[in-house]
Amino acid sequence: LGVENLYVAGGMRMVHHLEQALRAHALYKIDRDYVVKDGEVIIVDEFTGRLMIGRRYSEGLHQAIEAKERVEIKRESVTMATITFQNLFRLYTKLAGMTGTAVTEAEEFHKIYALEVLTIPTNQKICRMDESDRVYKNQVGKFRAVVREIQSRHEKGQPVLVGTVSIEKNELLSELLKQAGIQHNLLNAKNHEREAEYIAQAGKKGAVTVATNMAGRGVDIILGGNPPNPAEAMEVKAAGGLHVLGTERHESRRIDNQLRGRSGRQGDPGSTQFYVSMEDDLMRIFGAERMKKQMEFLRVPEDEAIESGMLSKAIESAQKKVEGHNFDIRKHLLEYDDVLNKHRGVIYTKRRDILTVSHDPTIEGERATKTIILAAIEKEMEQIVLSRTPEEGVDEWDIQEIEKAAGAYMLGDVQMNLSDSVLEKNTEESENDIVKQRTAFVNALISIAREQYVRLEEKMGDSVQMLGLEKAVLLRSIDMLWVDHLEAIDHLRKGIGLQGYGQRDPLVEYKKQAYFLFQDMLIAIDRQIVSVIFRVGISYDAVKENSVSSGIVTAGLDASTKNPGRNDPCPCGSGKKFKKCHGV
Repeated sequence: LGVENLYVAGGMRMVHHLEQALRAHALYKIDRDYVVKDGEVIIVDEFTGRLMIGRRYSEGLHQAIEAKERVEIKRESVTMATITFQNLFRLYTKLAGMTGTAVTEAEEFHKIYALEVLTIPTNQKICRMDESDRVYKNQVGKFRAVVREIQSRHEKGQPVLVGTVSIEKNELLSELLKQAGIQHNLLNAKNHEREAEYIAQAGKKGAVTVATNMAGRGVDIILGGNPPNPAEAMEVKAAGGLHVLGTERHESRRIDNQLRGRSGRQGDPGSTQFYVSMEDDLMRIFGAERMKKQMEFLRVPEDEAIESGMLSKAIESAQKKVEGHNFDIRKHLLEYDDVLNKHRGVIYTKRRDILTVSHDPTIEGERATKTIILAAIEKEMEQIVLSRTPEEGVDEWDIQEIEKAAGAYMLGDVQMNLSDSVLEKNTEESENDIVKQRTAFVNALISIAREQYVRLEEKMGDSVQMLGLEKAVLLRSIDMLWVDHLEAIDHLRKGIGLQGYGQRDPLVEYKKQAYFLFQDMLIAIDRQIVSVIFRVGISYDAVKENSVSSGIVTAGLDASTKNPGRNDPCPCGSGKKFKKCHGV
């Protein structure tokens, strides 16, 4: 880049974009993590093999991938809300579920949801043969062996379901089968329109179906096709039933078990086997290099397999380690999200209370929205005084600065005269009492602000319209600052691990700093509410004056335009639709 020090020359923003570009280039692969379809980058779900249409990576990563693939770079998405699946499910008062692959995750169900896993016996005895894994020196030799195996079973009429871990491997195997002259159906996220048809006929005599993880979830493959042909079904059973061939071990045993479970259903015969190479991701991570060297030393041909139960157990052990590592990551993430979950509860409760306030003007008592806004005004006036009245003494206080700061929120010019109305009145009884003096200032400002709010209500006139205004101001203020808070918390979580170098517990430090960020956000929300609600009043005055001077009658001044449609031009003459102007 031609810079001596990136962190000085480009700043943290440049570093962030470079890191995302590097991740997009080195870690995210086309036809594995995403596909490019109709000029758009679409994420592929690692576990289901399906396209996640409408989902985008955050923090500029999606834009970096779009730049890498030379497609249109769209605007960066903003996170408006976030919750982990664990905390989402915990919102339910009752939790239960059914799945054929829960046993391997029993520990997680117990620790996260306090749920026990109960194994229910199958309806019919399982006749499926789960054969030991075949291990090859490299991927080239493995795929040659896979094609040979498929051809052999295809020729004797046995249907074969081939599972691949990515679209890339899926299409590679399809090409090899074409070269071998083996007719087959290809199923992946880019070719999913005929999924139901392909799966329905995957149990026909001699059928070959090459699929990603899409075909491993909740699919019932009927021997002899669908609708079933009894004679053909008997032939398929005689040939050994459906054979499931996995071309690679997934890092999660659940995914492999889901694929195995397509065969041998309801007492039908069937068989399964996985083909693994020393170059597969799972084997590479867990020290397959040593075994690969031994195979090279013994001059094992690349398409000749090593097959043993001990080796299969070693692979399963590697999967358990990866699953344990992933569980630790999820548990760690949940511990951090539990902190944000408390913030989430406070904010969403506030929003729900605001949204459920009735528009019925006949209801007695003060509007709940008005109560919230007046409380925000009181807190903001208190903050103005506290931040400008040091403990050293009354002589150090800048009364004019307090008046100026509070006056910025008022409707037009307001004469406060705090020095006359407060200081002189309290001189005799509380000359040295800083607390009482501050309280007097705060009460005086609150009294003035309340009077200003009453003026605003009188200007707006319609109580229903005023309620709509209050709701809009409250929700917008909360939502805008909540989004900023989510971003701040995300940055905090990413950097908090460095606290470990200072012999501090990162989680404890995260909780402390997140608490301070949350308190700052609550103060900022009050400030935003007060600022916006009075600014609306000032804008309303300006619009009304402009309308009168130009001969345009404003809504509320003319009965004939008092209830325009939401999409009608606003009667104030602003040129905007009523719903986006005075119809808040």
